[in-house]
Amino acid sequence: MSQVNIPNVKIAVIDDDLLGRDFIVTVLMYCVNRDILSFDSGTAAWKYIKDHGSPDIIISGIDVPGLSGFELLSKFKKKYPEKKCLLMSADPAHEQSARDSGADAFLAKPVSVNDLFKVVETFVV
Repeated sequence: MSQVNIPNVKIAVIDDDLLGRDFIVTVLMYCVNRDILSFDSGTAAWKYIKDHGSPDIIISGIDVPGLSGFELLSKFKKKYPEKKCLLMSADPAHEQSARDSGADAFLAKPVSVNDLFKVVETFVV
């Protein structure tokens, strides 16, 4: 992960696992002291992005309903190449595919607090 500094960062988390998504949102809210957007599907996230503008960073599960994490990554990077997209999965085999598809980072699920601190340290601070 290459280091970037995004002041007043806007982050969206997309995952169909409610407990995992809530954990990530809570930790990130604590770290960046900002509201974090939360979606249970790639389709809902993309609709929000089209209607309300893009977050600076999206963190998406790969196997989410509607648009998969890979499909969301492709649309997001095509429209906003300068923005950051991180993909996450419990399947370690997805890591190389995520990187090959243009993800800025890959998070292995279950995501730990330390993983999220590294994300903030790398992309926000």
